[in-house]
Amino acid sequence: MDKDRSIFIGSDHAAYELKEKIKVYLSDKGYHVEDAGTKSTASVNYVDYGKKVANAVSQGQYLKGILLCGTGLGMSVVANRFPNVRAALCSDIFSAKMSRLHNDSNILVLGGRIVGDILAFALVQTWLTTEFEGGRHLERIQTIDS
Repeated sequence: MDKDRSIFIGSDHAAYELKEKIKVYLSDKGYHVEDAGTKSTASVNYVDYGKKVANAVSQGQYLKGILLCGTGLGMSVVANRFPNVRAALCSDIFSAKMSRLHNDSNILVLGGRIVGDILAFALVQTWLTTEFEGGRHLERIQTIDS
């Protein structure tokens, strides 16, 4: 598994359909996509899926993850409880870019009831192709992680 081209993705029922579309989008772009679930629109506890993805990123099994729930808020809260996870809830291109450029976010969080397919694809593409700037931002991240 090429860690640079692998994404661990998870969602709850509210964002299941968008997650499935993003998986196809990523696969078409040459990414290996691992799905933490859920597998349907049946009601589930978002925390379970957020923990799976955040733990894998926290432990270094994956360099990047994507989490989705209805608003993205719940997944953000869950993911950011894990060491070395910098989950960024994004619903605009500028935030997606800056979350990587200045914050070196390693989990992108999207609200399935907030963003549509086309915007979600643009957010994912921006997030994946923006490199961390480092410099003064690295020191800040190290302070967060210590």
